[in-house]
Amino acid sequence: MAYKISEDCISCGACESACPQGCISAGDAKFEIDADNCIDCGACAATCPVAAPAQA
Repeated sequence: MAYKISEDCISCGACESACPQGCISAGDAKFEIDADNCIDCGACAATCPVAAPAQA
């Protein structure tokens, strides 16, 4: 099950650089995860200062 970034995202970009698959990018209001490429590694969740990424 892919991770998803909640509305708690502060758009700091920490998760984008932590993702080994490169499937996180800036969206309009928050960062977004490409669920088709997410491998559920949790690197984004471990890096996020506000715990915005979580398993969907």
